[in-house]
Amino acid sequence: MTRPGAGGPPMMRGPVEKARSFGPSVRRLLSLLLSYRGFMAVILVAIVVSVALTAVAPRVLGHATDLIFDGVIGRMLPAGLTKDEAVTGLRARGDETFADMVGSMNVIPGVGVDFAAVGRVLLIVLALYVGSAVLSWLAAYLLNIVVVGTIRGLRADVEDKVHRLPLRYYDTIPRGDLLSRVTNDLDNLSQSLQQTISQFLNSVLTVIALLAMMIWISPLLAVIAVLTVPLAFGATAFIAKRSKPHFMAQWSSTGKLNAQVEEAFTGHELVKAFGRQHEIEATFDERNDKLYESSWRAQFISGVIMPTIMFLGNLNYVAVAVVGGLRVASGSLSLGEVQAFIQYSRQFTQPLTQIGSMFNLMQSGVASAERIFDILDAEEESPDPVDPHTPADDHGLIAFDDVSFRYEPDTPLIENLSLVAEPGHMVAIVGPTGAGKTTLVNLIMRFYDVDAGRICVDGVDSRRMTRDDLRERIGMVLQDSWLFGGTIYDNIAYGDPTATRAEVMEAAMLSHVHHFVRTLPDGYDTVIDEEGGGVSAGERQLITIARAFLAKPTILILDEATSSVDTRTELLIQQAMANLRTDRTSFVIAHRLSTVRDADVIVVMEDGHIVEQGNHDQLLAAQGAYCRLYNSQFAGPVEAT
Repeated sequence: MTRPGAGGPPMMRGPVEKARSFGPSVRRLLSLLLSYRGFMAVILVAIVVSVALTAVAPRVLGHATDLIFDGVIGRMLPAGLTKDEAVTGLRARGDETFADMVGSMNVIPGVGVDFAAVGRVLLIVLALYVGSAVLSWLAAYLLNIVVVGTIRGLRADVEDKVHRLPLRYYDTIPRGDLLSRVTNDLDNLSQSLQQTISQFLNSVLTVIALLAMMIWISPLLAVIAVLTVPLAFGATAFIAKRSKPHFMAQWSSTGKLNAQVEEAFTGHELVKAFGRQHEIEATFDERNDKLYESSWRAQFISGVIMPTIMFLGNLNYVAVAVVGGLRVASGSLSLGEVQAFIQYSRQFTQPLTQIGSMFNLMQSGVASAERIFDILDAEEESPDPVDPHTPADDHGLIAFDDVSFRYEPDTPLIENLSLVAEPGHMVAIVGPTGAGKTTLVNLIMRFYDVDAGRICVDGVDSRRMTRDDLRERIGMVLQDSWLFGGTIYDNIAYGDPTATRAEVMEAAMLSHVHHFVRTLPDGYDTVIDEEGGGVSAGERQLITIARAFLAKPTILILDEATSSVDTRTELLIQQAMANLRTDRTSFVIAHRLSTVRDADVIVVMEDGHIVEQGNHDQLLAAQGAYCRLYNSQFAGPVEAT
């Protein structure tokens, strides 16, 4: 593929981040989680009950403290007196503060601590905490099922979406960034959901439960404790708002860095051949520094939330302790109630601290979710027609009728092109780089749809056919001989998964694959990777031709299939392609004009237009564009000698 004005699709410089507000993205994530409504309902109930048990426990534990304190004070008072008589005696001695405190307590003068009652209370507290822990574990277990299932569904949706996206989409986003979105961002989202949902629900419900318990014990102390809440939320919102852009930049930089690394590793031989290692390293360092800068800022800014809330919580603790002590001394509250309240106040700041600390994870997860949603929201290929047409015949007649196409709206490429490829004929497409040759092939395959005019296959507009129906009739052999990880047999059989082994072997023989496969230790079971390791470039090309052979297409497209191989291998490939073209309509794109001299029709393209067409002899006699191309390849060296 080349630049837009040169016959190929455009490439953008990097991923475009489409910033969304935090709320809509969170609501969209919640809608995905709600596909597990039953599990979510159980999780919510379990968390609510767990939080309620945890909230009640300090109040019950405060009763144990009161029992102990009552026993201690009771042992200090003379035995045989009633509480009222003891209080009256204290007031007579002028000890009003102590008298008020004793009057508010359940003491029996001369009686010590009732350890049996204390033991019963402690067992109740233990039961409350155990029950809370079991329910919390159950909620975490079910939530893990929900999150993992949601991410699995989201990953499947992304995979399905990838196959529905037009080729134009892949031409506008670096492959490394796309891979980063469907791997790194999905993993980051999964971790964020697992670490935040349960904790967030637990923290919010804990705040509500503890607030209710504190109001029950002492409205005055509750007001003092609540004063820090708006300050904490205000600080959290202020800081989180400033961390969001940095998290977006962090994941954007991650995608760009992955794209650069993938590009450098894929073309490492070329990098070394041209001695551009230092330039690649400099680019890597620059993008790595940007990633470091955005990551550092995001983590630092969001990390300020927790110490800020802890500072406010410590101020609240001091105020509650002072005022609570005064209330105990005045007899307005018992020591156990103040102890429970102080415990509540400390627990009250803890969930606020957790909510604050979760915001960096939430911001990071939502930023990743938005990048995934960018893929899911991308414009898809136009749908296949509801009432598709199928050609009555299968001869391979291709007709371009006044076709116009452009990659960019303001950059014309192909204008008013008309061409007919007769069944069984070989149509060669030649021309300078950027003339629109590969674009013509993309239009036949409907990788792109024409802007005007139509392309007919055996008399039917290709847009009235389903893409599967159209592409089943077409076989392609590209300049880049892409193979899949697996055996040679599997790579050939990819052309027709229903083919028998005998049919695969026949395709291999016709394409001259069999003769070199016999020299391999494992023959057709030789395992190769996606880069074709273990076989040469020409042998890889022969395997792709065998794959096309096996598919038995009516229409054959050969795009620079011999441009990167040696002369001997080129001859083998040409023989294989000659066999493959038999009784098929074929389009051959070639820069080496020696490979197309026998074509039935040679189409010469320049700037998206057909400037000449005819056979080899006719075009040479015309002394036009084809003649100039031919002489530039063959006559030039002769004159030079």
